[in-house]
Amino acid sequence: QISWTPLLVLGYLFYLLLGAMVFQLLEKQAETHFRDQFQLEKLKFLQNYTCLDRQALEQFVQVLMEAWEKGVNPEGNSTNPSNWDFSNSFFFAGTVVTTIGYGNLSPSTVAGQIFCVFYALFGVPLNLAFLNQLGKALNAHLLTLERWVQKPGRAQVQLAIFLTTGTLLFLVFPPLVFSYVEGWSYGEGFYFTFITLSTIGFGDYVVGTNPNKHYIPVYRSLTAIWIVFGLAWLALVFNVGADLMERYLQLKWHKSDLSLAEGDTTKLEDEPEQPRIHIPS
Repeated sequence: QISWTPLLVLGYLFYLLLGAMVFQLLEKQAETHFRDQFQLEKLKFLQNYTCLDRQALEQFVQVLMEAWEKGVNPEGNSTNPSNWDFSNSFFFAGTVVTTIGYGNLSPSTVAGQIFCVFYALFGVPLNLAFLNQLGKALNAHLLTLERWVQKPGRAQVQLAIFLTTGTLLFLVFPPLVFSYVEGWSYGEGFYFTFITLSTIGFGDYVVGTNPNKHYIPVYRSLTAIWIVFGLAWLALVFNVGADLMERYLQLKWHKSDLSLAEGDTTKLEDEPEQPRIHIPS
């Protein structure tokens, strides 16, 4: 029996190629527009402030970029809240062990970088073990729901309850909160929610980083707790989806093998028996 793994590899590569073409089609033109707009703004700035030359402006832009890479928001002033108070540090620790890694904040000292390596070395397995136990608890809860549902098709009802409840708690309601607190649109809040819980973590949207807004001290800590439970739920959804996809591919491949085998058998049965030639000795 031929393995279906090559088909999965080809499908995976095709999916990556398709994504690359679509992203290039959607984003490249917008990037070119923003790049030209930025260069135009720099020319206008130089025309308005003739005491500056292009080299000085480029040096200042480099300073802004370095500040952003170090986690310092160029907006506002020195009275901006620290990125390393306890609430923000708790949030950062959560992004490390969950492998989200937004990229907008990272340790700048050698001691902090070394500690981050060893912290992740032990924290990532600990987080996986915790999520595994949390997933088992969710599975046990699903089994309890299944016992409550005493009707035909209860497995489908159980799955529907699980998906609906999780979708509301982790994908539908949180963007409303983030839209209200951060000033984002609902679409931006939903985008941040999914990118975070899937551990993709681009870092283009991060909660609690706007210097013009006043956040409650536990805002990012509560967000980190929400992320942990959302990770467990979405991981179960991804596992179920991967399992269903794997079974579907195996079933389709197995059916194709059976159809080929049945076709060969039918062909042999339909062919008339050839006359036997007896050669005397």
